Order: sequence, then C-alpha cells, then structure tokens
Amino acid sequence: MTTKKTRTRVGAALAGALSISLLAAGCGSGDDAADDNSITLGIIPSWTDGLSTAYLWQHVLEEEGYDVEIQELADAAPLYAGLANGDVDVFPSAWPEVTHADYMDQYEDDLEDIGTYYGNAKLTFAVPTYSDITSIAELPDYVDELGGQIYGIEPGAGLTRTTKESVIPTYGLEDFTLVESSTAAMLAELQSATDAEEPIVVTLWKPFWANSAFPVKDLEDPEGALGDSEGLHLLGRDGFSEDHSEIAEMMARLDLDDEQYGSLEDMVVNEYGEGREAEAVDAWFEQNPDVLEALQG
Repeated sequence: MTTKKTRTRVGAALAGALSISLLAAGCGSGDDAADDNSITLGIIPSWTDGLSTAYLWQHVLEEEGYDVEIQELADAAPLYAGLANGDVDVFPSAWPEVTHADYMDQYEDDLEDIGTYYGNAKLTFAVPTYSDITSIAELPDYVDELGGQIYGIEPGAGLTRTTKESVIPTYGLEDFTLVESSTAAMLAELQSATDAEEPIVVTLWKPFWANSAFPVKDLEDPEGALGDSEGLHLLGRDGFSEDHSEIAEMMARLDLDDEQYGSLEDMVVNEYGEGREAEAVDAWFEQNPDVLEALQG
C-alpha cells in the first residue's frame, strides 16, 4: 500500500516541475495564473482506459491545486457534444482516428488535439480460449452453437457502430443479433459463459483489463473490418491549451506503452478499486518513475 510519504514525494515533484515552468513562462503573467482553476474531465465509465487515465490526471492536477471534476457520460455521443460545447474541458482517452472518426468529422472545429499518449489501441471480437473458433469469418458456421447472439456494448459506442456497419455485412453475420446494452452487461454475460465453459462471442477492445481477467482470445479479422490499430488521444475543448497552457504541455508529454497502460488500468479498476483511485495512481507512479519524470519535462 502507498504511504503518505510516497504521495507527498509524487506531489512535490510535480509541483516543483510546474512551478519552475510557470516561472520560466513569466511567473503569473501568462494565461494559467489568471484562469479558473477548475477542470472537468469527461469519461465513459465503462471504458476503463478513459477512467484510469482520468483518475491519473485528477490526482496529478489536484496536487497542483486544481479543482478537478470527473463527469461521467453514457457514451461517446454526449461526451463529444459536451466537449464541443465547452461543458467538458478534456476527454482524456479519445479514439478519434478510427473508432470515433464520425464524431471528429462532426465536432473537430470545436475541439483541439492535445496529444497522443498510447499508440496501439484496437477493436476486437473475442471468444473463450477453449473455443475452436479462430476467425470472425468462421462465425456463420457457429450461429446455432452461439445462440445467434453477439454480445456488444453501449448503442452509441464506436465499436457498436463498426460492428453493425462494417463487421456484420463484411462477414455475412446477418443471422446474428447484436445485443446492445452496456459494457457491464456484456462482461456479466462473458463471466457467466466462461465460468460454465460455454460458447460466447463478444465485442472487446485493447487496452482493456478484461482481456487478461477473462480466458479470452481475439478472433482474426482477415478483411480488416474492425479497422486498423489507432492512437488514444487527449482531446480538449477549443481554447483549452490557451487557457491552461502549462497543463496542456504536461498532458502532451504523457506516453504509455502496453505494460504501463495495463498496470495502470489494473491498479485503478481492480487492485485498489472505487474510492481508492488516488492510492492506485500513487502506487503506479512509484512503479513507473520514468512516466513521472516525463511529465515533469
């Protein structure tokens, strides 16, 4: 468990770095000193890539004296709209290159791209490791065994749209019903099926802790219907980097690899859990001091 001494060290290191940066920028003559110290981070709570990075930034920014609110929205559509309207300051884990490309087409003039912090995100279809199925192309042969159902997530998710508009027609999966509900409901079905070693196919993505928590494997996508791997970005409302230039520069320095991201998500979501997110971030920074050094610039 992280000690108070560790928390103080992490906070002091970040505070010192930001103070030096502010002095170099003019010690209060810049935009940051005059701006409101409230920052709202928008997340889809069931997408734990965003949840974990939001708590990382909440902890870092609160150490700097900011008042940080994490606003939970049901799916991507209201989150992008809130960002474009200025009701949300930062979406800390956006998928703008492929999965959320249509939202970017709609709102990009009212958003700004702060930076890419992870470069290997991708959408997947998955089955249990005990399944004989190896490819999405094989699914039509297993429609009866699978009960004619593909378990998906929120109706407004980019993954849901891609499944309906690309994967199903590409692979002739019209005999299947895509069950659209929530990530939590999909995971409950996955838990039940794998506990009983029954067949199931679900829509998943990486990075996501469920890929290691459940005995699942990705199905091959020979036609590329799920799209290429993409980067995860921090998106800000229009004018965010002008209003909070030092914070935007710090955010742009975040760069996570697979192992770092996986451990962050696991610590925040599973190992420490709800109500202990600050402890989880402290523990993670202690194990990943190079990331902290990079944020300091």
